[in-house]
Amino acid sequence: MKKTLALILAGVTSMSLALNAYANDYITLASTTSTENSGLFDALLPQFENTTGIEVRVVAVGTGQAFELARRGDADSLLVHDTTGEQRFVENGYATERADVMYNDFVLIGPANDPANVSDAQSAAEAFAAIADAEATFTSRGDDSGTNRAELRLWEKAGVEPDGDWYRELGSGMGPTLNTAAAMDAYVMSDRATWVAFGNRQNLTLLFEGDDVLFNQYGSLLLSEEKHPHVKHDLARQWHNWLISKEGQQAIVDFRVDGQQLFFPNAK
Repeated sequence: MKKTLALILAGVTSMSLALNAYANDYITLASTTSTENSGLFDALLPQFENTTGIEVRVVAVGTGQAFELARRGDADSLLVHDTTGEQRFVENGYATERADVMYNDFVLIGPANDPANVSDAQSAAEAFAAIADAEATFTSRGDDSGTNRAELRLWEKAGVEPDGDWYRELGSGMGPTLNTAAAMDAYVMSDRATWVAFGNRQNLTLLFEGDDVLFNQYGSLLLSEEKHPHVKHDLARQWHNWLISKEGQQAIVDFRVDGQQLFFPNAK
């Protein structure tokens, strides 16, 4: 009887250890709302999990919030789009490695009647200056995201400090910001992927694109083991390496919405 009980307890203990090991085979990825809203992760994550057995649990926030999660050790990996901020994150010792993963671009969206004549602009800075001159309603994410940081750099380039009733800072992600712009018939800057996947366009249309300053690079970062030894560095490195591998880069190429490729891999 005692022998049988011991065997049962040993079996339960082994099963418990196995279940705990399985439960730990996941990482928390702090990433942007643009990668989530576009549907990219729905395409990528099952392929990565099938290859490695590692689940990726995404926390989709603005890039600034993603940096803060990683800085506190509340995420295992980062995939964001603010190259300057990412390089600073490495220089300050919070990450040990950064790699280019993919890119797309930002686009300027607005009402089809285009009251600020944005579609006539020769540059992004000229387009932003035209919106300010017309005091046409502009909805800003206002959330310290990579998109918001890029937008603020463009206002600065245009020589404009956006202020007044026409400039609405929302503090929301890309999808909700586009919804608000559609409801208000307002201008808005979006990453192209979220715009293409966005269904509630109403009277909005793409008015300006193609300026080099609208280039939008995404990078993956490996966090510091010294600052956060509890983070799942081994699993995070497998995700990082898969993203920049031939398989991961091809998975990015294969992701399309309505036949349109939304992200372009450029890992070196």
